Amino acid sequence: MKNFITIALFFAATITSYSQSLGYQDLGILFSQNDENGSARFTAMSGAFGALGGDVSSMSINPAGIAVFKNSYFTGTINSRNTDIISNYYGKSLSTQDNFFNLSHAGAVLVFDSAYNSEWSKFAIGFNYRITKDFTDSFIAQGNSGVATFTEFPLDNNSPALNYNLADEQRFSNNYKGEISELNIAFSSVHQNKLYIGLGLNFYDLDFSQQSLLTEFNSDANNNELDAFYYQENFTTGTGFSANAGFIYKAHPNFRFGLAYQTPTWYSEIIESTNILDNDGFYGDTEIVVSNDNKTYSNNVDDFGNEYYPSQELLYKLKTPSKFTASAAFIFGKNGLLSLDYINKNYQNIKFSNNNFIEENQFFQNELRNTHSFNVGTEWRFDRFSIRGGYKFEQNPDRLAKDSNNLKGHSLGAGYNFGSFKLDFSYSNNNKSSLYNFYPGFNVNPAELDIDNRTITASITLNL
Repeated sequence: MKNFITIALFFAATITSYSQSLGYQDLGILFSQNDENGSARFTAMSGAFGALGGDVSSMSINPAGIAVFKNSYFTGTINSRNTDIISNYYGKSLSTQDNFFNLSHAGAVLVFDSAYNSEWSKFAIGFNYRITKDFTDSFIAQGNSGVATFTEFPLDNNSPALNYNLADEQRFSNNYKGEISELNIAFSSVHQNKLYIGLGLNFYDLDFSQQSLLTEFNSDANNNELDAFYYQENFTTGTGFSANAGFIYKAHPNFRFGLAYQTPTWYSEIIESTNILDNDGFYGDTEIVVSNDNKTYSNNVDDFGNEYYPSQELLYKLKTPSKFTASAAFIFGKNGLLSLDYINKNYQNIKFSNNNFIEENQFFQNELRNTHSFNVGTEWRFDRFSIRGGYKFEQNPDRLAKDSNNLKGHSLGAGYNFGSFKLDFSYSNNNKSSLYNFYPGFNVNPAELDIDNRTITASITLNL
């Protein structure tokens, strides 16, 4: 007689073998990265504002840039992101497309003339909010590796027990949600109209969640079937702090250069609620239906018949890498400009503070590297109308990464100055490839992901 078994379970006793949610190595890298969101002018020029300044968003790179403003400003920004993720798993390709809308940025700069010292002719204070990292995404992978991992039914009364060791198919669905939001407070002044210096304080709010479901369709030699649904989730929140400082020097009316340093971000308290740790396997969160005896076995249903998953909390600290930015800008009078930023981040310095993360900290030191990235942006003005463009390259922190794993992107934009206010728009596109291994510990290839992001951004800037 053919058995049809449906299982929704979590085998915590074999977490190392079966874990398909992101590991802490992955989370450490993910929480250290930056989407470089900002005003439409900023994103149109791929964020190359380290030596340029004059944009509210520039304070997140080099706080000295806010003293470039001649008067006080406010900018608000919205964006719409379209993401395509194509998964390839054992010859089968699936495409997932999502659209997201955000109030991604808002900031203001207040400019004051100095009344006491002519050497320091201007003082500026900036306030800036932005979504530093937008996690929200999803993908599906499907195929057949030929490897069955859920091969036994825990309540099988047969002697010997049936062995469902023939793999028919595997499916994996994954959903990320959340963001890292950032609040910048910056102070800047200019000395003799040549040297701009600045200091910034940055406060972060981390909110991340992942829900993933691995499904296996397996059978035995007599065509008995076992379908296993293996669910994992985690919800992570935390707060962090960093500081940055920098300067811009106007060496010539047509040339300026800048240097900026941002400290590591210290997340002093990250709280994770998850069903991944210390669960008791089959009796933790399981639902089993055996068709031939019409019985349901369930250990994750409460007294009211509601399904639930046992969870536990973990508390830890995280330090992300510091960042060094060297910049140059060429100003062609009132006609246009060209700006370049070089960014250096040493991902080997990522560190979890809890002693339970010794293996993860060794991974950061041994498997990651010092990355080199750069942004290039240009702007050309035609009276009140401006056009812009940019290019960015961000090196993958993995020592063994392929060239396709590096992020590459381009951007375009335009703006019009109405006098009392300005409207700006941008379009940016970036892409990269990555691997997702939802069978660590088995001789199974990871899913190959091709990720393409397209973002439209709109900003309004008001003179204050």
